[in-house]
Amino acid sequence: MPAITATAPGKCILLGEHAVVYQRPAIAVPVHQVQIRAIITPIPGGNQNDIWIESPAIRLCSRLHQLAGTHPIKLLISAIMSDLNVDHLPPLRLKISSTIPAGSGLGSSASVAVAIIRAVTAFMGFSLDNSKINQLAYQSETHQHGNPSGIDNTVITYQQPIYFIREQPFELIRVKNSFALIIADTGIPSSTRDVVNDVRCQWQQNPTKFDTLFTCAADLCNQARSAIEDGNIQLLGDLMSRNHTVLQEMTVSSVMLDHLVDTALQAGALGAKLSGGGRGGNMIALVEPDESIHIETALKQAGAVNIIKTIIPANNTTTHP
Repeated sequence: MPAITATAPGKCILLGEHAVVYQRPAIAVPVHQVQIRAIITPIPGGNQNDIWIESPAIRLCSRLHQLAGTHPIKLLISAIMSDLNVDHLPPLRLKISSTIPAGSGLGSSASVAVAIIRAVTAFMGFSLDNSKINQLAYQSETHQHGNPSGIDNTVITYQQPIYFIREQPFELIRVKNSFALIIADTGIPSSTRDVVNDVRCQWQQNPTKFDTLFTCAADLCNQARSAIEDGNIQLLGDLMSRNHTVLQEMTVSSVMLDHLVDTALQAGALGAKLSGGGRGGNMIALVEPDESIHIETALKQAGAVNIIKTIIPANNTTTHP
């Protein structure tokens, strides 16, 4: 049996993080410059269910049965087997490699899940559609993050810009004019679960304030969708920056994120904001392509530990997947 390889990209949220947990819309795009790669190779002569898991990025090297019962990879493989209606796997080695920094807001956990699902099912001779892959990846995300919106696994599964409202069918976004993003890593890891839980506690203590913030974020997101579909990139940048102000009010920004946002704007970015859970992770800036090198240099000098540039290409995608 030959080796099987599957990959999944990273992602970033353009607008709407945190509010999306509360049934408000968000927009997310795939980031193909980083990815998770899952490679499965058979173990000749091995015993049934003799499964080795290797993930150098998290210093994991273990047999599957030796992992804790609550380990996300163990739970995910169990869910895959249940969905495929198989009671065992042939002996195999699963190696997971990553160029997505963990805790950076680029969707590493959802990307790991999607890559593993695709690799394991292909190795077993099955072909799942994107809807089923997305469902299994969301199950995995709930184990890791407690109360995820589902946006990460969805944009990573479908690998196209999406407009997403929790518990509603998502829509693919038509991009009239391509646009460029710079993603700057603060180098500060952040737990999505912890930040989401903290926002929930604040919302419970002051629902009027936070419902107003969530609704404001929703309005900005809806305007941003129209801007993308109309090709109004200048407006999109302004809306992103205004969304950052709302996220500051939610207390999910940080000194370093604010510093990078200010640096990007002063260097000529059309808009900038944190992306993802916040309090660390990444800032994103919307830039004119011919200004990107200047802005990248400024961000590095301001302390960004890594810079990724990605282009969201124009497309004629219909609004339904």
